[in-house]
Amino acid sequence: MENNATREQRLNALRQRTTAPVLIVGGGINGISTFRELALQGIPVILVEKGDWCQAASGALSRMIHGGLRYLETGEFTLVKESVTERDRLLKNASHYVFPLRTTVPIDNLGGGLINATRRFLRLSDKPTRRGALLIKTGLSLYDIYTRQYGSMPKHQVRAEAATRDRWPGFAPWVKYSASYYDAWISAPERLGYELIEDAERACPDALALNYLQLVSTNGESVTLQDAFSGERFALQPHVLVNAGGAWIDQLNQRLAPTETTARLIGGTKGSHLIIDHPELLHMLDGEMVYFENQEGRVCIMFPWFGKVLLGSTDIRVDDPDSVVCEEDEKTYILESLRFVFPNVVVPESSILYTFCGVRPLPASDAKVNGQISRNHSLVLLPPDAAHAYSVLCLVGGKWTTFRQFGEEAADRVLRLVGEKRRQSSGDIPIGGGRDFPAPSGQTRWLTQLAQQYDLPLPRVSLLAKRYGSRALPILQQIQQQGEQPLQYHSDYSALELRYLIEHEQVQQLEDLLVRRTSLAICGELTLPLVEEISHLLASTLGWSDSHRKQHLEQSCARLAQWHGLTHLNPTIFQEETQHVSNQ
Repeated sequence: MENNATREQRLNALRQRTTAPVLIVGGGINGISTFRELALQGIPVILVEKGDWCQAASGALSRMIHGGLRYLETGEFTLVKESVTERDRLLKNASHYVFPLRTTVPIDNLGGGLINATRRFLRLSDKPTRRGALLIKTGLSLYDIYTRQYGSMPKHQVRAEAATRDRWPGFAPWVKYSASYYDAWISAPERLGYELIEDAERACPDALALNYLQLVSTNGESVTLQDAFSGERFALQPHVLVNAGGAWIDQLNQRLAPTETTARLIGGTKGSHLIIDHPELLHMLDGEMVYFENQEGRVCIMFPWFGKVLLGSTDIRVDDPDSVVCEEDEKTYILESLRFVFPNVVVPESSILYTFCGVRPLPASDAKVNGQISRNHSLVLLPPDAAHAYSVLCLVGGKWTTFRQFGEEAADRVLRLVGEKRRQSSGDIPIGGGRDFPAPSGQTRWLTQLAQQYDLPLPRVSLLAKRYGSRALPILQQIQQQGEQPLQYHSDYSALELRYLIEHEQVQQLEDLLVRRTSLAICGELTLPLVEEISHLLASTLGWSDSHRKQHLEQSCARLAQWHGLTHLNPTIFQEETQHVSNQ
């Protein structure tokens, strides 16, 4: 399917099909990865998502791409090996969005935690405990072995108290040592997810991905899909149905086989995060992440985020993935964890710019401590039976870092089910804007050449390349041909740039653009006038009436206030503000 195809063209392509070798339900990173893997093998796979791409847990990650240091303690050496390998693949294949991140662990003692760590390793204890310098150094030494064998990061360092105080004068008095090592972070996970879809459709023109399309029922032979906007329904008979529903896997299985008694597969936990505006803390971090254990032994993080600071996270078991938001007590918990490390840092409520949370699709577990539930992934096959004539392959668990490996394993299982063989590996294939994106040493020259080629200011070219990698080139070409004007309420974006995203990236709602195709929301840059300005742009591009635009605008503002703490976009305030603006 053409990447710039309209929604109607995509729906029309779906209307032409009554059967599909593979239908993937769930447009998070695991479903997207499996879609890409199958498309690379020439399979005309269909991917549907009831909301937008990477809307749930896949858009609520801690923004870390990491090797899984703490998995060593639970003996998951294979997961660490896989994580380090996939982390370094992403540093190479998605170098426009994934970057090295120096990480520091504050430590309060020399030998603590050794006995309990041994008990956890032997599965004799779930009890969290604080780790001492010797234990952390042992873990980091093992980590270095994997990194040297499978990766390319520098070795770890352990600092004594004097050196720790010299680098981190703001640390709490309990910090006696510190250890530093390298992992990675991702600047635009939702964008990377969409780029995987785009790459897949380019690799196999018969592959089709549609957001806002929900599986609503089945008759055992075929499934019924429903368009979220028009209500139109489509019947499709799959040979294999891949359940990539994440936290909703069990719910979807019940819909597929309501009379079948199936084991519970998911025991999800909720993770909430904050974005805060705090120049003092940002200065203290100086480009590093602090990865620490709070008062109760729960691992927490903080690191610079585009001039702000990202803080996280919680780990709370939930039964209803549809209703999760970052609650007030979670904000308090995260800020108390921050003060445990930096006791003199005060964060007023006004500094919290954005909140986000998601439900990790962890495997069902009887572990007493949520942090001990494995982050590994697995495949569960429900073969055809009286309830469904097609095979159902469930994707359980997983994490962002290892999405490619999980997608590869899932695709290989599907290929066997449909009688096909793998044609190529995705291991060394660049993703989206990472294709032809130069290494850091060559970026200045590359950007200068682009500025000259398109006759545009170097700062503008650099900004677009930072946002889209090499996928900025068609935008630069359009700017050269048509010219562009900055938005009235955000000078770093133009109408042309946003219209390009709307037309080429399946944008259907305001939040798609504000939260997932751009970083406007998570970077705390949304204002009432800006949201309204972009709503006019979206409406004109998609052909909405003004009454529909206004209704959608109010609903979007209400959702942004509810789900992300953007209470200044509360509909009541919004109506008062826009009335004031219109009167000026």
